Amino acid sequence: MLDIIYWIISNIGLSFYNFGYAISHPYLWLDWTDKQAMMRFIYYGASVELFFVALSVFLIISAIGFWKNRFMWACVRVLEGFANGVGRFFAWAGLLMVLQQIVIVFVQRIFTQATLTFGFGSSLTFDVSWWSEELKFYNALVVTLCATYTFVQGGHVRVDLVYSAVSFRTKRIIDMVGSLILMMPAAVLTYMYGWFFLWRHLIVPKPSASDTLERLLAKSRALRWNVETIGFSPNGFTAYFLFKVLLLAFTVMVMLQAVAFFYRSYLELKEGPESEGKYLDKDLLGDEDAELVANIH
Repeated sequence: MLDIIYWIISNIGLSFYNFGYAISHPYLWLDWTDKQAMMRFIYYGASVELFFVALSVFLIISAIGFWKNRFMWACVRVLEGFANGVGRFFAWAGLLMVLQQIVIVFVQRIFTQATLTFGFGSSLTFDVSWWSEELKFYNALVVTLCATYTFVQGGHVRVDLVYSAVSFRTKRIIDMVGSLILMMPAAVLTYMYGWFFLWRHLIVPKPSASDTLERLLAKSRALRWNVETIGFSPNGFTAYFLFKVLLLAFTVMVMLQAVAFFYRSYLELKEGPESEGKYLDKDLLGDEDAELVANIH
């Protein structure tokens, strides 16, 4: 047990050095003309070192927030605003998906064309099956980038067996514990899996989560790009690696929202029921809009 505690504390201490060294030596991991630099980027992108840098940042921001609650509220507003902004923007991909599907139906069934061109000036011309498979990408945009927006809006389905029957304070404690032991660990594990899942479809030799830095640097001698371009059909969508990029974006946004949810739950627990929903930028629809207008007047 003492060894584990020592390992955690020592890695937290080293995280400040690691962060400073990475910032002061960007060419070691950002200069991708150097194959070893790319392998360092891949290794550190899902490494223990990066995890403890993120943990240290979280602990520092949390400590300041516990001391200055106004600072913590500001963090909540920024993180929830980010989730809302990204979600509201990419929700339009749903409309784009519907419009493109209508165009595809007209091109296939009425004009009986095999190809479809989109764009102005420099346009894109692909087989109709390519555009049909691309609709999955729009759906993935909505699912991955609007998930935290839906969470902030309270739109996810909740299987409630205990939560509704407990007191306000108990609910906030459940939210705090859930964000720390469920949301954050699940997002971290998914990110670590998704990071190497992405790179295994972008380069060869394929990197592995079990590879040490020395092993990856040795592999860099044979490094070359091998971007996944194979679709489900011969003329289908050829950029399936983008789905893996979206998986990483999804996990990062869930991690950030877990932090925001923990902070909000703590602040509402401390300030009492009157702070419930404080600064919450929630969309209003139908009767809620009318009720808001009535309250204003």
